[in-house]
Amino acid sequence: MFIGLILVFLGVGTFVSPAVSADAPRMTKDELKALVGSPDLIILDVRAGSDWTSSDTKIKGALRGDPREIDSWAPKHPKDKIIVLYCA
Repeated sequence: MFIGLILVFLGVGTFVSPAVSADAPRMTKDELKALVGSPDLIILDVRAGSDWTSSDTKIKGALRGDPREIDSWAPKHPKDKIIVLYCA
């Protein structure tokens, strides 16, 4: 799994995946804002299909990761980066 995996919950949403540990660190939106632009940061928007497509709010520079296909995209990301999963 990712060394720097961090979950971000900016709303009331929840994200449950067997590949994500309940012990994964969390961060606030202010902590995330402080890291935006860092070459060590990868933001993955893992909101479910219609939650993602119908949203007017997207994080600039975030990559899309379908939560149902985590096994296909998770290994493609460098393990030495801070990986933030956005799922609100």
